[in-house]
Amino acid sequence: MGPTFLCELGLFFLCTLLCSGHAQDAVLTVEPSSTIFIGETVNFKCDMKEGEHTDWEYKIIMDGREILNSNTNKGLRLKIASTAQSGKYSCSAHRKSSQNTKNSNTVSVTVKAGKPRATLTPGSTIIPVGGSVTLTCSVESSAGWKYEWFRRDPNTEVQIRTDDQQNGVIRVSQGGIYHCRGRRGNPDYYTDKSDDVTIEITFSNKVVVKGRPSWPQIFSGETISLTCEVQEGGETTEWEYRWRGPNQTTQWTQNNYWIFNVSESSSGDYMCKSRRRDDSYSSTEWSEAFNLSASNAVLTVEPSSTIFIGETVSFKCDMKEGEHTDWEYKIIMDGRGLFNSNTNNGLRLKVASTAQSGKYSCSAHRKSSQNTKNSNTVSVTVKGKPRATLTPGSTIIPVGGSVTLTCSVGSSAGWKYEWFRRDQNTDVQIRTDDQQNRVIRVSQGGIYHCRGRRGNPDYYTDKSDDVTIEKTISNKVVVKGRPSWPRIFSGETISLTCEVQEGGETTEWEYRWRGPKQTTQWTHNNYWIFNVSESSSGDYMCKSRRRDDSYSSTEWSEAFNLSASTVPRTGNSSFPALLIVGLICGLLLILLLLLCRFIQSKDSCFASTNQTINQTINQDEARDSQHASPHQGQP
Repeated sequence: MGPTFLCELGLFFLCTLLCSGHAQDAVLTVEPSSTIFIGETVNFKCDMKEGEHTDWEYKIIMDGREILNSNTNKGLRLKIASTAQSGKYSCSAHRKSSQNTKNSNTVSVTVKAGKPRATLTPGSTIIPVGGSVTLTCSVESSAGWKYEWFRRDPNTEVQIRTDDQQNGVIRVSQGGIYHCRGRRGNPDYYTDKSDDVTIEITFSNKVVVKGRPSWPQIFSGETISLTCEVQEGGETTEWEYRWRGPNQTTQWTQNNYWIFNVSESSSGDYMCKSRRRDDSYSSTEWSEAFNLSASNAVLTVEPSSTIFIGETVSFKCDMKEGEHTDWEYKIIMDGRGLFNSNTNNGLRLKVASTAQSGKYSCSAHRKSSQNTKNSNTVSVTVKGKPRATLTPGSTIIPVGGSVTLTCSVGSSAGWKYEWFRRDQNTDVQIRTDDQQNRVIRVSQGGIYHCRGRRGNPDYYTDKSDDVTIEKTISNKVVVKGRPSWPRIFSGETISLTCEVQEGGETTEWEYRWRGPKQTTQWTHNNYWIFNVSESSSGDYMCKSRRRDDSYSSTEWSEAFNLSASTVPRTGNSSFPALLIVGLICGLLLILLLLLCRFIQSKDSCFASTNQTINQTINQDEARDSQHASPHQGQP
């Protein structure tokens, strides 16, 4: 690699650096946006990255041709008059004090025809009680806008907000008619105002619809009067009312009633709302619906509108005039005729499939005339054969008391119930009657189940699952242990006995045990014997029942607490005390000997010590001879 090659390589990198720097000599920015509307003023800013902006002479170039020049950067403004001014813009600047010239980047500018219109989008047009809603103002896809907001009511129109922020979203809590517009640029450029949006505020007063006559089933030709009542304050004269029916919604009116003649098309839900007369942008919520069913005839379905496979359905089509033999009847399901009858009494159908679910009505033709009437519609649901459900209030009957048993069949109605009880020997039906006796009380233990019955002919559900009810008897039981002390050591054997008190021989009873780890089965033995381990610690209880009644038993006994330990017990409790006394005496004797050695001579000390010891021995022997003297002479 020679010097010539290195020189060429260095020149190449220098050229590359200079060329890349030339591409970024100046920066052109376009304000307020690269998307401009006719009538706006565009501000071009050509930044030379050096010197003052008065050091340069500027040119604005569009699609390669000069359209504007200025001695300063601040004079580069252009008012847009035509969409033909769309194009690629750049700037070029020549420094006044030298031959230095710089060219900028290119910016694509789009000019749109016509003045833009702001768009106002409400989060909701109904302000909830105590709340607010959002309003959003926007201008197509262009940027840089600030917004002005306006509200008017019947009396005034005011500008409610304007500032220098891009406040495109605001929250309002006042009813009225709102609109907005956009503003940007220098000088200011305004969009057209948005379309109006009406915002209503909901206040807390409740309204209710009442009908006269008050029953929901009305017949064609009758007149009904609906009244809208405002509750929780306010006189009638302060309010206006609006109605919504199945076919129309009325305008606001000062009358709080709606009177009309009923026809079949009148069937449906009716609601009202109210507002104060001095505030047309605030109102109550819609009332709950008043349901009106208008018909010429009334169809009823027995035993229920929920039917099970195998049941017989009875339809009753009431024409509200004449005898039932005056009419020829037809039962209609989902718009097609199923069967007909010359009398109302013959309208029966045995249900065989869930496909027979549907909307049923009846139609009747009077035999003596051309008069025909159509009934209301009843939705009938067909299900598979049901099983009754038995729910006990408790499965344990307290001493001297009883418990409730409840039988039910899903969510269907019209059932009567049959009740059964069995014990070891019998299974009997304990109660059946024509009342809807779904709840009974029992005071006898046993296994219970139930089933439902309804219709004509009788239709029966499957029997419920069994529920076992146990009765608590008054005898008391107590646990006794042998050995009787509660603290037992591992490896010992304990025998627990369950004793029935207040009557009853042992042979009449069975017993059940509950320990810290298990509950035993019933047994004829009233004892529980086992080897003790540390895991045996805990409470032990028992209960008892008579052998001839397995569904009655005593309550659990009070707990016998067993504490198992691995530390053995000592044979002589006085041994530790004697050991301590011996040690103290030995220490005292040693101290006495040492004291004598340093105070007296060796001989005198030992003599004195021997004398003291001999005196002590003689005293002990004398005392022992005195204690032994009463037993002398015995064998």
